[in-house]
Amino acid sequence: MRSVPKGKSALFGASLAILTFHAPLHAEDSETDEAAVDAGTTIIVTGVKAAYTNNVTTEPMMLQQTPLTSPLSMIDNLPGVQVQEGDTFGFDDWSTTVALRGFQTNLDEQQVGITIDGLPNGGSNYGGGSKANRYIDTMNIGSVAVSQGTADIGSLSNEALGGTLDFRTSDPLDDSRIRFSTSLGENDAKRFYVRADTGDLGGVKAWVSASHQEATDWINNAAENERDHIAAKFVAEPGLVRISGYASYDDTQEDNYQRVFSAADFAAYPEWDQLTAEWSGIPYIDQSYRKGWSTLRENAFTYLKAEADLDAVELSAAAYYHHNKGRGDWVPPYIVDVVDDMGGAESEITGNSTIMGGSPIGRIYFIDGNGVALTATPGCVSSITFPYGGAGPEYDPACYAAGAIGAQSYRHTHYEKDRYGFTANASWTASFGGVDNQLRGGIWYEDGKRKEHRDWHQIVDTRVGFEYENPAYWRQYDREYPQSTFKWFAEDEVTFGPVTATFGIKQFHNEVEREDNFGASPNVSLSKTSDILLSGGVQIEAMPGLDLFAGYAENYKALGDEILERPNADLDLLEPETSENWEAGVRYSSGRVQASAVYFNTKFDNRIIFLAANTDAGPDYLIGTNGTYFNAGGIDSEGFELLVNAEIVPGLSGFASYTYIDATYKGTGDPLVDAAVGIIPGNRVTGIAKNMFVAGLDYNYGPFRAGISGKQTGDRFVNIANSFVAEGYFTVDAYIGVRGEEIADMLKGIDLSLVVNNIFDEDYLGGISGGGAWIGAPRTVVFTATLDF
Repeated sequence: MRSVPKGKSALFGASLAILTFHAPLHAEDSETDEAAVDAGTTIIVTGVKAAYTNNVTTEPMMLQQTPLTSPLSMIDNLPGVQVQEGDTFGFDDWSTTVALRGFQTNLDEQQVGITIDGLPNGGSNYGGGSKANRYIDTMNIGSVAVSQGTADIGSLSNEALGGTLDFRTSDPLDDSRIRFSTSLGENDAKRFYVRADTGDLGGVKAWVSASHQEATDWINNAAENERDHIAAKFVAEPGLVRISGYASYDDTQEDNYQRVFSAADFAAYPEWDQLTAEWSGIPYIDQSYRKGWSTLRENAFTYLKAEADLDAVELSAAAYYHHNKGRGDWVPPYIVDVVDDMGGAESEITGNSTIMGGSPIGRIYFIDGNGVALTATPGCVSSITFPYGGAGPEYDPACYAAGAIGAQSYRHTHYEKDRYGFTANASWTASFGGVDNQLRGGIWYEDGKRKEHRDWHQIVDTRVGFEYENPAYWRQYDREYPQSTFKWFAEDEVTFGPVTATFGIKQFHNEVEREDNFGASPNVSLSKTSDILLSGGVQIEAMPGLDLFAGYAENYKALGDEILERPNADLDLLEPETSENWEAGVRYSSGRVQASAVYFNTKFDNRIIFLAANTDAGPDYLIGTNGTYFNAGGIDSEGFELLVNAEIVPGLSGFASYTYIDATYKGTGDPLVDAAVGIIPGNRVTGIAKNMFVAGLDYNYGPFRAGISGKQTGDRFVNIANSFVAEGYFTVDAYIGVRGEEIADMLKGIDLSLVVNNIFDEDYLGGISGGGAWIGAPRTVVFTATLDF
């Protein structure tokens, strides 16, 4: 059984006494998607009518998550979707994984596009990327649209191999209102939120919001997680033009979770990721100190949009700007020796300036009081057994004379990005006899620069704590990565009778450079233009409420700047990754029932693989002094998705979905290369469950609402060899809430809610990346009170 921190059992007991209800009014402000139906009778809709699969979350689905929770968690019950995070609240971007039909976004892969109100997020990787939780407060979300596979041709992303997630902010209200909300939960979780809506001021309306939330980790309550978020949005409709603007600022500090790298470790420690809560004073042990594993990020994002409907012609344009700044921390159990001090005091320890660049000549583990490096006693055997199987004598203070002081670094990797862009779209609709035709097209341009440098700070005194010296003793590298994107697309849609057919083309041009500020590596520039990428499909209204559809799309992922981080790798023959997506299905929507069934088949090609120079794969691949990147192999994925939701009786709705995905690796065509990079053709793709099933019930009548849902996630493989299995798991979420309106002249509304995630406290492995898996979040309870004035 899990040990319960002080206060946790009392909160859980009180929560159950209130029943198992859930979250506040945070979705009630939402703009209503044109495909959505009454939120009280449905969990999910099957999206807009199109030749591709698309689903949209609605209020009951959002109510299964708390205001403390990351926006990403709201899509986890959609067909074909997996979302796993290190804890229920989504604190820790490091451990967040998202998958759509075999395509993944995690530490290693970025294959799923993310947009904010249709505008690009700038990438989702850890080193300078930003997922949706950096742009939007959960209580400001209007809806989330998921376009699996073929997606919309106009989607703005450089990494949408497997589809796009569009997170939509809610519009300002027509009536003025001030909302206060407070959430309290386990693991010292607390959140405070305020939003003011101006109401309609003669064609202009706006809102501004601010929130603060914090929590510790669920494993040993050692983390210090905090997030501050400020946002504002306005909408103005002077005549034929609709103008809207949005701005947000997010400041987050997260202490990370660690992965489990073997089934034996998880069996032995199903509720511990082997990071520690206390500072021991022994550097080798303290490299696992949780507060030393941190992510710090600031994100500022703003856009301005204009849309005009001129009868047969529709025009839209938008401009945006994004600034990202942050840091990733770690506490290596040594000082890097960069300068040969000829046996004297180590300048990395006694100096007061930063060594710029250079290569390591060794490591310093222990020093005397004068800063002179010490050597372990010959023949000494270390008694340290934690972490990573134990340490050699050089790490053990018992292998040094009395008075030896441990030497340890606080390593910072600094990230910064500025990007700006614009997009413009136009459509023209006309009728020719009995045929309706819509022609649309658009362009997207983005320019930006990512900066990254790494520095190493000396920990002041490892016997006391992990406070570190400034300035850093060594700046290891300093680089900048200018990059730009240009995309154009055109699509024609023809409707004749019950049949609608579409055909479209798109193309990307991307440039990325490396500028080494130390001159330690040559500057490099890559320029790639994609082939003309095709998409199209057909939709047939077989009878009222019943649609048949089929679609095809070629998708593309631009070369990212991460491939330029290996200075000597040969990139001459490298091509961007591509995918082909086929799907066919049926949608049914009539009265109280909605349902859909979809078959999909995707082929991911040109997979970028790095092969180190010391392998035996053959001379064709050993180019450059530290290996090469090349395109080989990929992934085949096929399966089907079933979905049904229905109003059982007035106020009570039910939902169920089933997903089957068979995703396997394709070989490179060279057995030696396959062996060198660990690919076994035909093995299942890591992190992807073959079977997923979701079922839920929601009740909404008068002032009361309640709901419960369960999700079964099948077995997944953690490593490419398929020897480490994360066993399937079943989690249940429940919510209950009550609302009141016009309680007093000033008080327009009150809402009390309670959410219980993973109500049966299932132990399981969650997100998977890099051959390891994070432990899934335990049962978590959050109570929220919301007041409207």
